[in-house]
Amino acid sequence: MLIPLFLSGTAICEQPPGVVINYIAAQSQIYVGSPGIAVLPNGDYLAKHDEFGPKSTEQGDAITPVFRSSDRGQSWRRVATVHGMYWASVFVHRGDAYLMGTSKNHGATVIRRSRDGGVTWTEAKDKHSGILLDDAKYHCAPVPIVVHDGRIWRAMEDAMGPGNWGSHFRSFMMSAPADCDLLDASNWVSSNRLGRDPAWLGGRFGGWLEGNAVVTPDGRIVNILRVDYRPEGGKAAIIAISEDGKTAAFDPNTAFIDFPGGAKKFTIRFDPVSRMYWSLSNPVLPQHKDPDPSRVRNALALMRSPDMRHWEIRCILLYHPDMDKHGFQYVDWLFEDRDIIAVSRTAYGQGDQAAHRQHDANYLTFHRFANFRELTIDDSAPGAIMASQ
Repeated sequence: MLIPLFLSGTAICEQPPGVVINYIAAQSQIYVGSPGIAVLPNGDYLAKHDEFGPKSTEQGDAITPVFRSSDRGQSWRRVATVHGMYWASVFVHRGDAYLMGTSKNHGATVIRRSRDGGVTWTEAKDKHSGILLDDAKYHCAPVPIVVHDGRIWRAMEDAMGPGNWGSHFRSFMMSAPADCDLLDASNWVSSNRLGRDPAWLGGRFGGWLEGNAVVTPDGRIVNILRVDYRPEGGKAAIIAISEDGKTAAFDPNTAFIDFPGGAKKFTIRFDPVSRMYWSLSNPVLPQHKDPDPSRVRNALALMRSPDMRHWEIRCILLYHPDMDKHGFQYVDWLFEDRDIIAVSRTAYGQGDQAAHRQHDANYLTFHRFANFRELTIDDSAPGAIMASQ
């Protein structure tokens, strides 16, 4: 829904949907990235993002602000500013909160812990206190942390392949015993790293990144990744992971799948109530086709699948007709009873409050999608159904 504010008949402000957690003006040349959400043992919510852009410190002392809500997302307060943390997933494990990502843009792989609800965080100083991998340039996103068969799993990439963005990403999976000290690097195992073959997808495979650790219907761990595939987009890749977490394998003949919005980051989670896999993604609606599908982020879709391979769009949850300076992207989310709670890297606004572009978000927003299992395409955001026909 668009909610313009007016002064003398002229729109001066366009309020984004949801609850605003944080706003950074585009003029600062610092942008909102990598949203994440977790629920603390007492029911409070934690949310986070990082800062990127020309005037940010992403290349050195990367910054991750952390926010907390005690009223189920209706209001938020900033409780911490974590330095040396980037592209992180936030999650709760055995009562403690964690941030796991990189130390900076293409930095070391690090993990930090909080035992006071996100106010203070451990420092990653060495291999015993949170520096897990520091031998390469690492990349990731706020993707799911999954506990399965006594281990905790998290997908990662390095940027040590040939070329630049896309082609240089090599995917791998990290895992550790679920009952270990997660800050001790010796407890973690990494799989082999799989890079891009430019011949795949008829020679139009640009690379893969930002994978999801997901448990298959038959109890195996796989890594489902965003795929750079132009101009169509709409593909994802499924990498098989061995039971011990040491081997990653990919079959290009069977493991590319159709996935609306697959050219952008997405999160997949399994719902034990519906026995379905669910995702929030950014499909390209027909009237918004673009040579670069990764930049079309103006529609947020609720999708589901019975088997992780065949996906259907159930509802367009958020939509704006402008795709140049509006986007609901990198959405991280969780199930909460009948609802989905989510945080979005949101580009929104007009005039002085507009985003620099759709990629360079100016808001972190919170959303509650009530009774998500019952939603249909007829419940879609205004204008979205017409755009998708």
